[in-house]
Amino acid sequence: QVQLVESGGGLVQAGGSLRLSCAASGRTFSAYAMGWFRQAPGKEREFVATISRSGDNTYYAGSVKGRFTISRDNAKNTVYLQMNSLKPEDTAVYYCAAGWVATMSSGGMSYWGKGTLVTVSS
Repeated sequence: QVQLVESGGGLVQAGGSLRLSCAASGRTFSAYAMGWFRQAPGKEREFVATISRSGDNTYYAGSVKGRFTISRDNAKNTVYLQMNSLKPEDTAVYYCAAGWVATMSSGGMSYWGKGTLVTVSS
């Protein structure tokens, strides 16, 4: 079992920045690929970014590429999502997830956090 706890969400103006953190506990953090997903009101959960176990490989949704950066610190059991140039359409609950491989599919993730709300005002 892996427990994931997100933090860092909040209210920010369009064009601003936030950094989300996800702290993991339980099994060896470095054994898991990690990902961020989000769910806006009235919409389905969607992929945002994912990172491999070592951190060498990252993948992004087209809507966030160039604005968001996923990273991890295996010594701190933490994965981050740096979000810059935020837009109102980035408003969503952001979820951290862990799985065996880096994937854009939410079905490929085995463990999930409870989410943190990001609200971007125009």
